[in-house]
Amino acid sequence: WQNKIEADFISSHQPELLISYNYRYIIRPDVISLMSDRIINLHISYLPWNRGAYPNVWSFLKDTPKGVTIHLIDEGLDTGDILYQEKIEFNEAKETLASSYSRLHEKIYNLFIENWEQIKNFKWNRKKQIGSGSINYVKDFERIAHLISDLNWDTPISTLKQKYNKLIEGDKRA
Repeated sequence: WQNKIEADFISSHQPELLISYNYRYIIRPDVISLMSDRIINLHISYLPWNRGAYPNVWSFLKDTPKGVTIHLIDEGLDTGDILYQEKIEFNEAKETLASSYSRLHEKIYNLFIENWEQIKNFKWNRKKQIGSGSINYVKDFERIAHLISDLNWDTPISTLKQKYNKLIEGDKRA
């Protein structure tokens, strides 16, 4: 489903559970209220780090923990209680954004499948996110997108990080 989910859709269909995965819209408060802790998000970051857009990219550029999280959706941006979570280690000299993105999606898919019985029966153990973590918006990515387009998604992450660090150092001097 790629359309915006509206309250009237929820009212007329009365789903038991909503699952957000690569959904590009922020779910509105009226929809969240109607679903009452029955919306989960499959997010390719290790929350509370890298909430928002392009979490894979930022986890490397800002050197934050990497992994995947299944969490409840609340009115914040990726701030809901954590249901399931797993860290992932990467070899940045060999890994690319494309390969790491694929690994993260495979891991979140497997985490979801492994826990589907608990998820569908609402038998999860939720925990609050600890710490402030980080958040990134599309506009943050737009500022550095040229680094990726100058290289490509198959460039080693270590090379991308070198370019990013040079950009940041240049900004500090300006």
